[in-house]
Amino acid sequence: MLEARHTMDAPTTTSADNGTSGGGGEWFTPRKKPQPVSEPGPAERPAPAGGRRPAAIRPVGRPTAPSTGPAPTTLTPAPFASSVAPPAASRVPAQRPAPAPSPSAPEASPDALLVRRAMAEVTPVADKVTSYFYALLFVRHPDLRSLFPASMDTQRDRLLRALLTAAEHIDNTDVLVDYLQNLGRGHRKYGTRPEHYPAVGECLIGALSKYAAGVWNEEMEAAWVRTYTTISQIMIDAAAADELRAPAWWYAEVVTHELRTPDVAVVTVRPDQPYPFLAGQYTSVETPWWPRIWRHYSFASAPRSDGLLSFHVKAVPAGWVSNALVHRARPGDIIRLGPPAGSMTVDHTTDSGLLCLGGGTGIAPIKALVEDVAEHGERRPVEVFYGARTDHDLYDIDTMLRLQQTHPWLSVRAIIDQQAHQQLPDAVRAYGPWNEYDAYLSGPPGMIRRGVDTLRDIGIPSDRIRHDSIEELVSAGN
Repeated sequence: MLEARHTMDAPTTTSADNGTSGGGGEWFTPRKKPQPVSEPGPAERPAPAGGRRPAAIRPVGRPTAPSTGPAPTTLTPAPFASSVAPPAASRVPAQRPAPAPSPSAPEASPDALLVRRAMAEVTPVADKVTSYFYALLFVRHPDLRSLFPASMDTQRDRLLRALLTAAEHIDNTDVLVDYLQNLGRGHRKYGTRPEHYPAVGECLIGALSKYAAGVWNEEMEAAWVRTYTTISQIMIDAAAADELRAPAWWYAEVVTHELRTPDVAVVTVRPDQPYPFLAGQYTSVETPWWPRIWRHYSFASAPRSDGLLSFHVKAVPAGWVSNALVHRARPGDIIRLGPPAGSMTVDHTTDSGLLCLGGGTGIAPIKALVEDVAEHGERRPVEVFYGARTDHDLYDIDTMLRLQQTHPWLSVRAIIDQQAHQQLPDAVRAYGPWNEYDAYLSGPPGMIRRGVDTLRDIGIPSDRIRHDSIEELVSAGN
């Protein structure tokens, strides 16, 4: 249910799949014409969320046997849950920078201290915790198995990591609420319903109590129950609100497929109904060849008048989804799209310059940001650093140079690792100063990590550094 896109991979245009997730199941059959979302059969349409409260989680004293222990702990959401504002009518989130760390971080709540103590115990044995968690889930609730891919090799640690990330940062309201609301909306495409959440919580606590046995007690269990209840309720409420105004997914027909290099394709699709998004955002994609396997790709342009959407996809070794999109997809094929997400968008209420770092296919959302600035008629400086390992990997440099010729406020620099003998983030040190710029990073997770450190070192405040790797974003918000 919880999709750990945020905790696992940066949502760049490079596919995050490694080919170990299985296919199986006929979620939808490729058609040559998109069908209205309101018409799929009941097997494809999740039941209405309805904003129902999740049933009580059954605390598990010893997970080796079915839960038959004491009466369930009273589930009281954490204080900030009740203060969450309802989602706006628009599907697209407000444009704002990532939250900055507070000058003096408040003390952790008692529940957060207990949650983190348990996590310190289970982190060294995370693989065992994950395996045991899924064993409990599928044995106790076999009906939930159909929500997951046939092969669990890739999926197996995504759910648990998302749960643990959310629980660990339960006090970081600004970041966490946005994270959970996006997850709740995104999980509609899996068919997740409110009644599924207690089962997951029960098995999570079962796995934790087994592998944190040295510190586990009733007080810690109660803290985890409250924490998980808060997490799940935010997700359920976000899904229920979203259901009133948007489909769980969109069908989209491939209209053009351009192979830029042997392993990079520009794929353009036409959704079956309007798809609102902002430049710099991303979506999840499912192909007909690997049902229930979703991977994230950034939009490669600002919203277009013709409603078409483009993605830059790099086929990665053993990547099932990326290889399908690069090597198998053809015009007329039908894919599915999840809802738009991401906060790496331009703040048009300021006139600050934009410093953009795009590595590999991470140049796609950077290109979209440039188009967005141009469409708003602004003349703020935009500095783009386009990183690649070799000349061959600069597959979209001609497009970026044409944009530079058209817009005098745009500067594009290609940084080639093998020639510059340095990686992209370090190259920006030779230019600047950048302390008055808003920075945007898109690319592999390693590049984002190095980039955030570099940009901080050269004087850009953390709250002006934007990207969509929630792992890094949460760390920056502490």
